[in-house]
Amino acid sequence: MEVYRLSRAPFATPLSGKGAAIKGGRWNSIGVEMIYTAANRSLAMAEVAVHFTLATLPADYIMMTIQIPDNISAQKISEKELPDGWKQFPHPPFTQKIGDAFILARNHCILWIPSVVTQGDYNVLINPAHKEFSKIKVIKTEPFPFDQRILK
Repeated sequence: MEVYRLSRAPFATPLSGKGAAIKGGRWNSIGVEMIYTAANRSLAMAEVAVHFTLATLPADYIMMTIQIPDNISAQKISEKELPDGWKQFPHPPFTQKIGDAFILARNHCILWIPSVVTQGDYNVLINPAHKEFSKIKVIKTEPFPFDQRILK
């Protein structure tokens, strides 16, 4: 299976969760390494675009195509399994607890989690501390210029 990650070029490789650990995010606390990816390119773009305006968007984004073996251990959480309020912005602390528990348990290498930005789509969270992580490979990187109309 292929998943996608939009990242600024200087931070794209090596694939790690160090950037997410610095600031934390919806699904991880500060200090918890996690790699955020999306099930499709459009979602990867949308997940980044919601954080910027045209004036503040860095020009050095690249789209990464990441190959995850079909037999890798995975967990999937549906929207109906999540507590009320999980989509709030800023994100509620309990969403970080869900992601942190996934990382710390190390039962699965990836976690399918519903997107807040695009209803019906899924983000794929990767645990870089899981024993199967070495099977995940970046297979393609390419410049990704944002269409100027998106961020008006």
